[in-house]
Amino acid sequence: MPPGVSIMLYLDNAATTRRKPARVYGAMLRYALFSGGNAGRGLNKLSLSGVRVIIEAQEAAAELFDIPTPENIVFTQNATHALNLAILGTLKKGDHIAVTEMDHNSVLRPAARFGSYTAAKADKNGYVSPLSFRRALKSTTALAVSTHISNVCGTKEPAAKLARSAHSAGARFLLDASQSAGTCDISVRRLGCDMLACPGHKGLMGPMGTGLLYIKEPDALRPVICGGTGSESESLAQPVTMPDKFHSGTQNIPAIAGLREGIRFVLGEGAENIGRHERMLADALRERLMDMDGIKLYGSPDTGIVLFNIDGLDSAETAEALGEDIIIRAGYHCAPLAHRALGTQNGGGVRVSFGYFNTQNDVKRFADAVYMLTKYTKQH
Repeated sequence: MPPGVSIMLYLDNAATTRRKPARVYGAMLRYALFSGGNAGRGLNKLSLSGVRVIIEAQEAAAELFDIPTPENIVFTQNATHALNLAILGTLKKGDHIAVTEMDHNSVLRPAARFGSYTAAKADKNGYVSPLSFRRALKSTTALAVSTHISNVCGTKEPAAKLARSAHSAGARFLLDASQSAGTCDISVRRLGCDMLACPGHKGLMGPMGTGLLYIKEPDALRPVICGGTGSESESLAQPVTMPDKFHSGTQNIPAIAGLREGIRFVLGEGAENIGRHERMLADALRERLMDMDGIKLYGSPDTGIVLFNIDGLDSAETAEALGEDIIIRAGYHCAPLAHRALGTQNGGGVRVSFGYFNTQNDVKRFADAVYMLTKYTKQH
């Protein structure tokens, strides 16, 4: 390798998986080049090929998440869009929403904007107990939401128990699977999800600009956006058939084709196997960091996410000092209440998030860089 040239080390998979399976890129290119029809707009073969992509992607997602009704899966532009649709489409005047301190701003901001909400407390490791969740529920709670895995520290929440608490209070349960989809064995029936939202561009290995929402009872959810669906065009009323009810406007079919192949890749490899690989790398990094002076670790060793700080350095300073070729995430990760629970509200934390294509060599390279930085910090 020429002097002065370094290889980028990508460890920000909780933000997006940068490397995708080749089949994802191939599917997107093939659709854009050889099809390109607008799904549902007519009975011509190009339009019908777009419909077929949506149906096949629904079927793949239904298999991955143990969803009995594939047509109840709608595609969105990201998880934030899906979560907003679930939250704002459920709540009405007089309702209350229960969330958790570990939730992302894509849950917290819609809840705060709605007004009547309570955030269940998390402990210092980011764990939300069923008791804490129950305390956040009220007689007027229409919807209860929890992240499945914290995007900040990787702690895995007891989703099935939280769902039971929500149902006992007469509320629907929405699971934010942004960090667990593709890395955990998820069954909406076993977990008791009334709705499940996730992005396509993270663990599902799809492209950016994709996400999905599963809706167990579509009749109970109002569309947030209305418009042309290609069906019932003679009526001014929004269709009630699925997924047309929530598929207003032209769908991003090339991206959905890529997402379909990403999900098929996950099905082939096994979500649990992918998650096990990521946890193995995270555990190896934690062991190395624990042997270093001046390192504080946060959260629970449940997943492929590691959150830490170096004594004497702000998280942003740590990220900057490690150099532009090491791609990580410092700061507050769009989850301010989580940092308050973890005790990192003053400066945030340094997040390392492993993906399926990372290796033990990546762990070593990053740990060596952190060690050199701690030595330099101690000397100065």
